[in-house]
Amino acid sequence: MTEFRNPVSIVTKNFLVTRDLNLLKVLAAHHAVLVKLSVNSLDRELVRNLDPRASLPNQRLEAVEALAQAGVPVGVMVAPVIPPLNDHEMPAVLAAAKATGASFKGTEIIRLPLTVAPIFVQWLERNVPGKKDNVLNRSRGKRGGRLNDPRFGKRMSGEGILAEQISQMFEVACRKEGFQEDGPELSTSAFRKK
Repeated sequence: MTEFRNPVSIVTKNFLVTRDLNLLKVLAAHHAVLVKLSVNSLDRELVRNLDPRASLPNQRLEAVEALAQAGVPVGVMVAPVIPPLNDHEMPAVLAAAKATGASFKGTEIIRLPLTVAPIFVQWLERNVPGKKDNVLNRSRGKRGGRLNDPRFGKRMSGEGILAEQISQMFEVACRKEGFQEDGPELSTSAFRKK
């Protein structure tokens, strides 16, 4: 990407994105990169259980800070939002991300397509059995009684009262923290062929 100055958008859960800081800085100089760190909770135990192979929340926020200080456009993805496991954390996650340098944001409500659903149900049974039914019922409540809605424009946000409440809570927290609507527009003006 750097060699050809090809625009790239990166979404990651891992601090390791900072290992390529020198390359990302080159792309940033040409308005050809943006990075979003996915931070769905500040609760280390929850994150350790949800994403056992990904960086912990403080490490993801350290990555946000390192990227911002290097001049790389960086934002936060509060995703997946899993009511009632982490939806209440959205304001705190956004505040922490803003404090470390994130300038734009995004979110997605959990969706459970095809083979993902049974794996997630097993995860719930192992890790939060007392919340399993509540999580699944709320997920169905955002998707017309199903765990997934494959329709474009609905699959990431859901619909109905619960989806609207989550969206409103997210937007209020974003306004409070002063987040931009979206990340910067990437440019192809410096793209080069070999």
